[in-house]
Amino acid sequence: MAQGNVIIRFEDVKFGYSSDKLILDEANFSVREDAKLTLMGQNGAGKSTIFKLITGELKSDKGIVHLLPNISIATAKQVMAREHLTENVREYFTHAFEETPRNLDKKITDVLSVVNLLAPLDKAIGEFSGGQQARLLLAFALIQEPDILLLDEPTNNLDSDGIDHLTAFLIMYPKTVLVISHDADFLNCFTEGVLHLDVYTGKVDKYEGNYTDVVEDIAARVERDRAKNAQLLKTIQDRKDKVNFFAHKGGKMRKLASKLKDEVAEAEENMVDVRRDDRTIGDFKIPAQEFPFPILKLTEIKVILNHEPHIAQIDLTLRKKNHLLIAGPNGIGKSTLLRTLASGESEGAVITDEVKVGYYKQDFSGLDFEQTAYESLASMMDVPDNEEIRRTGAKFLLNGDVLATKVGALSEGQKGLLCYARFVLQKPGLLIMDEPTNHINFRHIPVIAKALNDYDGCLIVVSHAQDFVREIRFDEKLDLATLIK
Repeated sequence: MAQGNVIIRFEDVKFGYSSDKLILDEANFSVREDAKLTLMGQNGAGKSTIFKLITGELKSDKGIVHLLPNISIATAKQVMAREHLTENVREYFTHAFEETPRNLDKKITDVLSVVNLLAPLDKAIGEFSGGQQARLLLAFALIQEPDILLLDEPTNNLDSDGIDHLTAFLIMYPKTVLVISHDADFLNCFTEGVLHLDVYTGKVDKYEGNYTDVVEDIAARVERDRAKNAQLLKTIQDRKDKVNFFAHKGGKMRKLASKLKDEVAEAEENMVDVRRDDRTIGDFKIPAQEFPFPILKLTEIKVILNHEPHIAQIDLTLRKKNHLLIAGPNGIGKSTLLRTLASGESEGAVITDEVKVGYYKQDFSGLDFEQTAYESLASMMDVPDNEEIRRTGAKFLLNGDVLATKVGALSEGQKGLLCYARFVLQKPGLLIMDEPTNHINFRHIPVIAKALNDYDGCLIVVSHAQDFVREIRFDEKLDLATLIK
């Protein structure tokens, strides 16, 4: 392929999952080979849909998706498919090839080193942590050596070492990369432009520059357009008032009224179609269950070191208003600890009876995907209240159409916001948060950090998003890496 060829081109592409709700409406954009671009847009706008149109998993309703002939495409997906969880590493990677290569083990070992993961090839996928599964998903795409690499939230669940390793690899990767991510620092390190999908118009605009610059440019453009429209509206109203006054006069006054009508029409034509910027959720509060007794007592924790479990003895009691941060590298057992706490299966942890537990699972497997979003919210209330359910959903941008949608059909970002809406209705005494910024639009993250910081119940957090963690008050920090000598 010649350097600089257009490798992807969307020509008047129209697509929607239903006839009355278009994701793309005559969208036009192009991507040149070797480009490294961010695909940006509001949660639920259809970013993952664009990836599926590129791979051919979906077909456009109208228009054409052009790809250079004979190019290969691989996608690093957000979440490991459940059918792979029982496979071992070797079996999982065979799906990356039409014919299994003779040197498969060496290829797997080499690509795992690229994503900084040491793993036995006979270990089951389901036994890996969320961060380790994120690396496997990335390695699965990389082992195919694609001409176009599509990354869907690749830093979710990755610790800082994993993100640094991925960033260095992408900077050196000699082919085309399109990435969906809300991690501004990560994106600024290697992307050179942004494709912005407008959720309201279904159009895609292309911007040059790093992610932060583009976000600021879009916000500035919105304000300029609003200011221009405000001035035009003032002019239009002034002219209309004069038209009404002069129209009833005779002779020259009537001619003046006709001229003013023309000016009104011209001003209305010049009104700018203002881009409605990504909406941000407003401030919210997660009410805490009133509970006067100790909420949780920890006496031992299982820590994973070199794929082997070790038991560490501790003595930690948590009460109302206590905030605990759990730290440690990928694979050490953080998510396993949270899962056993939430399920009550841990022998070394006792949650006091009658404490209501809210649990944010990084893969959303705690949600019932067959329920509608409305039913999911209603299940959090002892006596469902329609008005409160809809009011709470609206706070998290879950409107009537979204509430009527099955949870499994929501975008990953919408599932995340649904979890927070559920907590508001649940009023838990203990909140267990496993990577609570996963899939969340960066605009919402400061609002969520404030809500967790102000939460009056007992809070336990695992998060690799350092900027987010710094915004929350923590009384205790438990680093699992320090528990095993």
